[in-house]
Amino acid sequence: MTIVRKNNKLDFNYPLLSLLINGERLGDNGRKSENVLDPATGQVIGVLPHATVNDLDCALEAAGAAFATWKEIAPVKRGKIMRDAAALMRERSEQLALVATMESGKPIGQTRIEVEMSAEIFEWYAEEGRRAYGRVLPRQKSGTRMTVFKDPVGPVAAFAPWNFPLGNPARKLGAALAAGCSCIMKPAEETPASALNIAAALQDAGLPAGVIGIVFGVPSEVSTYLLASPVIRKISFTGSIPVGKELMKLAADGMKRTTMELGGHAPVIVSDDVDVDKVLDLSAAAKFRNAGQVCVSPTRFLVHESIYEDFVKGFATRASEIIVGNGLDDSTQMGPLIHERRLADIESIVEDAQQAGATINTGGKRIEGSGFFYEPTVISNVPLSARIMREEPFGPVAIVNSFDDVDAAIIEANRLPYGLAAFAFTDSSALIRRMGESLEAGMVGINTFAISIPESPFGGIKESGHGSEEGIEGLEACLVTRFVSEA
Repeated sequence: MTIVRKNNKLDFNYPLLSLLINGERLGDNGRKSENVLDPATGQVIGVLPHATVNDLDCALEAAGAAFATWKEIAPVKRGKIMRDAAALMRERSEQLALVATMESGKPIGQTRIEVEMSAEIFEWYAEEGRRAYGRVLPRQKSGTRMTVFKDPVGPVAAFAPWNFPLGNPARKLGAALAAGCSCIMKPAEETPASALNIAAALQDAGLPAGVIGIVFGVPSEVSTYLLASPVIRKISFTGSIPVGKELMKLAADGMKRTTMELGGHAPVIVSDDVDVDKVLDLSAAAKFRNAGQVCVSPTRFLVHESIYEDFVKGFATRASEIIVGNGLDDSTQMGPLIHERRLADIESIVEDAQQAGATINTGGKRIEGSGFFYEPTVISNVPLSARIMREEPFGPVAIVNSFDDVDAAIIEANRLPYGLAAFAFTDSSALIRRMGESLEAGMVGINTFAISIPESPFGGIKESGHGSEEGIEGLEACLVTRFVSEA
């Protein structure tokens, strides 16, 4: 990829797209393909090949063969490859960030952070893979031995969404590789080059051919084919609840292990004892990050009635001041939605809320012109009958309602079947403890929206899925436990 500056603007060539099977890049010759769009302009920037059935068979064969050798490589050597890949990602940071921004639309400052986050994931798993300990049990009698082994589960099929084009592949590959598993990944067709760039760093760091494969295609067709194969022993999926449930049904036929990180609708309880301006600054930054297209994005703000009017007014002011534009511009604070379909979905759900009686305090419209832009939006006094109070908006829309009783706020926060993330803001030590114990979510942030680091488990409960990525839990998900008793 060539990067040059012209008239103080950054120009670069979007990379050629391909499949990655058994260490080889395969282009669109003789294969079906689809266009990749820049969501900031709506223009075609690349042509993405779809894997054929033969391609998927080759990827499965390569993953099976590579697993047999990769699992036997010492964890310290596997870790070195992963650390070297992290170093290469940092060396190529600007290139990776530029490609991720062009594909996803998110501001370049956010994709630069995502590169670093991805490198840290590989570094952490490089070390944690050395600690996949088994144990020797106390002998019951002389001459016996009982041992617990932790072995890699086998080849993994991983499905990564577009909203974190670098971070999502890093999460899924990091745990699998550290455990000694091979992995076939289907990244999102909207953001293919970012996943290929992660794979390139691993290849250049010395990862053997076949240990990872990258395939693209019609999601339902690819997932059905891969999950039907006896080669695959684990599925890792991040996406919608309906799709996750279908994949679990497919996985059940082969008793394959699953990690499911599904949808959310994160509540935020704001007590009356907080510094309102401080909470508003944090809330606006978190809500409109990546145009609200974040699984753990704060969505339903439940604000104590004594500060409600000030909170709504302050939130609307901050939202209206956000600079929306092309993510390649360093001044941009919020980019576009990923595609036209998301625009239509957001328009529909906001219109429904307004018809139900909600107040639009700012925003509420698409931004005319090229690209898929929608105004940062704050809506208040939203009745429970509105679709947005039960359907995840996954866009730049903040819902703000009031409460006068903490018990009622907690009940409302837990009302929906989702349980991915939840947040609370208070200066009361008693409420801090209570929120941590009462909010039904796999990840709870109290006085913070920062709930993800490589060391911490990332995952939900209830219909938001099961299992975790990152942390020791992410590694454990790629291991099986065996007990051996010797007499």
